Amino acid sequence: MQPFTKRVIEVIQSIPEGYVATYGQVARLAGSPRAARQVVRILHTQSHIHKLPWHRVVNAKGEIAIKDDESRLMQELYLQDEGVTVNHLGMIDLKKFGYDPAE
Repeated sequence: MQPFTKRVIEVIQSIPEGYVATYGQVARLAGSPRAARQVVRILHTQSHIHKLPWHRVVNAKGEIAIKDDESRLMQELYLQDEGVTVNHLGMIDLKKFGYDPAE
């Protein structure tokens, strides 16, 4: 496993229940701020293997980025089960639910 992949997995595993992080934020915390697309790839290929809380990662606007209707609904339901409010457009208030590892 590549070191960046390992760090991304660790960052995603550290996102607490009830919070979300953005792809770019995960990339930055893993040491490569311009690698948001790599985070997407890692989530796609490694979520099941490492039991990652994939539903806690959203795009930079706080939006559920998954296009597949079933997966999008699953992400929304998982987040709502954790107390994260998702509006009718699939948006999450990052000021309220955004993960800040410094806290």
